[in-house]
Amino acid sequence: MQTTYKTGTYADRQSQGMSTRFDTKIAVLLREDQETWQRLNVTAFLVSGLGSQVPELIGEPYEDADGVAYLPMFRQPVLVFEGTKETLTAAHTRALSRALPRALFTGDLFATGHDDANRAAVRAVPTADLDLVGLAVHGPRNAVDKVLKGARMHP
Repeated sequence: MQTTYKTGTYADRQSQGMSTRFDTKIAVLLREDQETWQRLNVTAFLVSGLGSQVPELIGEPYEDADGVAYLPMFRQPVLVFEGTKETLTAAHTRALSRALPRALFTGDLFATGHDDANRAAVRAVPTADLDLVGLAVHGPRNAVDKVLKGARMHP
């Protein structure tokens, strides 16, 4: 069964522990033909990009009852979607046209071993020819929903 790319109703969100409705959305779109380890790796890399460039997304540090400190995390949920290569390409085009904060991951990055090589691999390919396997976007809910048109929630 496929689910839509939009967040559920208020009642659905409350039943899942998400009672706050955010004006913005953080979303990751993954290409459906990737291995599980690749999807997890791509998701981690993509959200690190958003967190580093949109500081208001990050909450306060955590602390447990014994006073042990932990790093802060996003203040709102990250929604993960999947789609075909064509869906990802269309979403990338729409994210660019809306100038939304975005991070990308290309197939070439699976063969690189460090950050400098990653940037060089992306820089070597024209925008229209990027082999996209993942895209993260942040922005107003409606704009992100439009970017994700055709995508479905990751199972």
